[in-house]
Amino acid sequence: MREAFHEQLDSVFDDLAGICRSVESAVRLATEALLTGDAEVAERVISADVEIDRARESVEEKAFQLLSLQQPVAGDLRTVVSALRMVSELERMGDLSVHVAKIARLRVPNVAVPLEVQPTMTKMATVAEDMVSRVSQIITGRDVAAAIELGRDDEVMDQLRRASFVELLSDDWDHGVEAAVDIALLGRYYERIADHAVSVANRVVFVVTGQDPRTVGA
Repeated sequence: MREAFHEQLDSVFDDLAGICRSVESAVRLATEALLTGDAEVAERVISADVEIDRARESVEEKAFQLLSLQQPVAGDLRTVVSALRMVSELERMGDLSVHVAKIARLRVPNVAVPLEVQPTMTKMATVAEDMVSRVSQIITGRDVAAAIELGRDDEVMDQLRRASFVELLSDDWDHGVEAAVDIALLGRYYERIADHAVSVANRVVFVVTGQDPRTVGA
């Protein structure tokens, strides 16, 4: 009976990793739409979010079934509850990718990001996509060391966010208020994707160790 229960738990985590891969694709495509002004690619991101929502609902249903039928305790209960929180974070990451895609679509046929800001925005997108990719591997392998490392690397995103503010607040900024608002929002979206990635990784640490991730490996 317990073996079947743990197989079901593993299935939930496999689903979480699959959602994470879908989010990674959404981040990549949203960035492509943003930097090219491709409305069709933006629409693909927006439409695909429905599948992420359905996958979240499926994980929640599985988790609630485990709670109601198996009545897990201790470590098993911790794992199920953490899975419920993780899937919510992953769905939010998908939503943030949609926000990026919607800004891209709104500015078509123009490109939302001014040319001189594109290097910083591209770096932010690359960091976000890389962090989401690593979270998928962390979930699959229950890799505590990689999860802790991801949390430390989040500082890179924070530095890029500050750099984007320096650019849009510069005296040389001549792209108007609309573009400035876009850049501020886009920076926030990528930063939040990274924050959610760290939060998911921290929950993996909690699942494996039962400890606050801030105290593991300190």
